[in-house]
Amino acid sequence: MKKIFIFSLLFLIGGVANAQTFSDVFHDKSMRFDYYHCGDSTSEAFFYEKIVEEPYWGGSKVNLVDEAGYGNHLFKVIDKESGDLLYSRGYCSLFNEWQHTEEANTSRKGYKESLVFPYPKNDVVLEIYTRNFANGEFVKQFSKDIDPEYFQIIPHRAKGEVFDIEVNGDAATSIDIVVLSEGYTTDKKDKFVKDVERFAESLWAYSPFKEERKRFNVRAVWCGDGFGDGISIPKDDVWVNTPLNAKFYTFDSERYQMVDDLQVVRDYAANAPYDYIYILSNSTKYGGGGIYNFYGISSANHESLTAEVYVHEFGHLFMGLADEYEGDSEEMYNLEVEPWEENITTLVNFKSKNWSRMIGRKVEIPTEICDANKDVVGVYEGAGYVKKGAYRPWLECIMRSLNGTVFCPVCQDALKRHIDFLAK
Repeated sequence: MKKIFIFSLLFLIGGVANAQTFSDVFHDKSMRFDYYHCGDSTSEAFFYEKIVEEPYWGGSKVNLVDEAGYGNHLFKVIDKESGDLLYSRGYCSLFNEWQHTEEANTSRKGYKESLVFPYPKNDVVLEIYTRNFANGEFVKQFSKDIDPEYFQIIPHRAKGEVFDIEVNGDAATSIDIVVLSEGYTTDKKDKFVKDVERFAESLWAYSPFKEERKRFNVRAVWCGDGFGDGISIPKDDVWVNTPLNAKFYTFDSERYQMVDDLQVVRDYAANAPYDYIYILSNSTKYGGGGIYNFYGISSANHESLTAEVYVHEFGHLFMGLADEYEGDSEEMYNLEVEPWEENITTLVNFKSKNWSRMIGRKVEIPTEICDANKDVVGVYEGAGYVKKGAYRPWLECIMRSLNGTVFCPVCQDALKRHIDFLAK
């Protein structure tokens, strides 16, 4: 079998080497690989659970090999016979975040996760890598041979009514967002659809999404009738029966609203072609979360900050933009390694970032935090949950503060380049 891709630059940049096309090696549908991601603060393991055949492939049929290098994990789909790389993507996970909690120092835990890729026509090998915290390099953690004709592969069981919110093009050349309902009672279906419309309009209000609107499709999936109203709030002893079992107080953080089980999320999302999953919860309580190539979630009805939270969390989900504010989670980043995120730096290898070429000649590095630099791309200390040793490009980007009215120029540049990669 001829080479399909040249894999270089630490196996992260791919390009078509011959005239073979997507249809030569893949079916126009998805394979979902479900597994358990388990371990503690210093170890992890991946345990295979099942494979599901999903009816749609929502991604590009051209740019199949990850060229961004984003994520704390990477998975690769390799042709078993030839060893050719067919597909790869970086991602992050809720388990990886849990590893930085106090609980992970004393307990072992597992999360249900999954990976989605085009359905292969021939036998493949799936490999999963984790980024080494000490040096930032990917290390292989798991490998599994997959026969796409195996009789135990489970067909997707359709559930969930689909609404087209805004469809601008074919799924293969568009970026497809699917929005799921959570905590809406049967009589609030119309409200959910309106909330999704507001979610979409919130994205279009921000550059570069505003200018690139026609390259996106947005669909809504109603996740079923007969569920309760609102979202579980454990510390208030509020427990609600919802389709996805979302809850606040993830990792005991009040505003961190998440879903523990990614597999049930994908069960509903698979009713439509998708690249990205966002969940709208029927709640007025402030909070949400977003994990790169995983999913995003937030409350649909906060009294004042609904749109801003949407956009901030979508920045995490879409391309792994980092939080630019300070905090007390100093173990989230190794300050001796350059972060993979486009919008923060430790100055260890700042020249590797496109951001370094956006700074004026007269701008000092690090850059003084002062009113005179309000609209100056620089290198400002205080980002990535630490006050010292990590830097951001702008004083008040929306990735730092919900009072920030824009994505900063560095974030906009990175988002635009990622849109160009995906919508092709």
